[in-house]
Amino acid sequence: MPPEPSTPPAPRAAEPLELPTGPRREDCPWCGSRRLRTRLRVPGPRPRTPGMLVVDECLDCDHAFRNPRLTGEGSALHHRAFHDERVVPLAECTRTARRHRAAARAMLHLPEPESWLDVGTGHARFPEAARDVFAYTSFDGLDATERVVRARAAERVEEAHVGRLTDPPVMARLRSRYDVVSMFHHLEHTPDPRAELRAALTVLRPGGHLLIEVPDPHSAFAALLGKWRLPHGRSRHLHLMPLDNLRTELEARGCTIVSTDRRAPHIPYDLSAAASLALARVLPKPLSRAAVPVVAVAAVLDHTLAPLLRRTRFSNAYRLIARKDAA
Repeated sequence: MPPEPSTPPAPRAAEPLELPTGPRREDCPWCGSRRLRTRLRVPGPRPRTPGMLVVDECLDCDHAFRNPRLTGEGSALHHRAFHDERVVPLAECTRTARRHRAAARAMLHLPEPESWLDVGTGHARFPEAARDVFAYTSFDGLDATERVVRARAAERVEEAHVGRLTDPPVMARLRSRYDVVSMFHHLEHTPDPRAELRAALTVLRPGGHLLIEVPDPHSAFAALLGKWRLPHGRSRHLHLMPLDNLRTELEARGCTIVSTDRRAPHIPYDLSAAASLALARVLPKPLSRAAVPVVAVAAVLDHTLAPLLRRTRFSNAYRLIARKDAA
C-alpha cells in the first residue's frame, strides 16, 4: 500500500503559556489506587516555556495520567491555543479522508445506523468522509469550539452542537438520540474519561454502538521515544488508558464488546512527531525552519514502516466497538 500523502509542519515556536493546574493527585483517577509512580517528566516545548509536565502511572491498573492535571480554566486556555485556526497538529496531517472512510467501514458488519454523533468532531472531516460509506445516515457533530458551527455551514454535518458531552444541557438534549457515537482521539483529552463514557452511553439508544479510537499507552514507541512521544510531549493528553481498562469499564456499564483492533488505527506519525518535538526544544526560533528536511525524512520513514509496524507492538493506537445492551 503506498504511503498516504502528508506534509509535516515545521516545529512551531509557541509563545510561553502559563496554564493553571490543580493540586497533585495522590491516587489513580481510574481505580483509586495510591500506588503511583512517575512515568516521565517532560519539559516545555522550548527552554523558556514555564513548567514541567509530569505523567504518573498507576501500578495496579496501568492507567497513566498528567499529574497535576489542568484546571478547567487551564484546559480551556490550552484548548483555544491548540485549536487556533493557524495551527494544524502533526497527527491531524495524517488523518486523510481515506483513513476516515476506513474507520467508518469498521461499522459495516453492524446494522446500518440512522443517526450518528461524532464527538470532538472539530471541522467534521470524519462525518464528511463517512457519508461515502453510510449515504443514508444522518451525521451530527459535537465540539467544544465553534469549528463545528462552521462545519455545519459547510454541510459536513446536519446538526452542530457546541459544548462538552458531559454538560447536563447537552446530555438532556441528546439523550437516547443516536445509533452510533464515535470518539476519535478525543477521550484522552477529557478531564474525566469515565464521565465521558457515561455521557456517551446516555445519548446512545439501547442496541446502539460506541466507536472509540485512542493512543495505546502500551505501544513499543512509548518506551523507545519516552518524553518525545507525542502523547507524552503534549499537555493536551490528560489520560492514557490501556485497552483492558476501557473494556472492563464498558462491560461494567452493561455493554458488550463487539470488536477491538490494534492494527488499522495505527497513525504513522511517531518518528516525525518526535523529531518535531525534539528540534523545537533545542533550536532557537529563527532556525526552526531549518529542521523541516529532518521532519520530512522522519515522516517518510513513518509511512514506509507503517504496514509493518501496525502488525507489531509498535502500533500506536487501538479501536474498540461496544454495543449498549438493553437494560
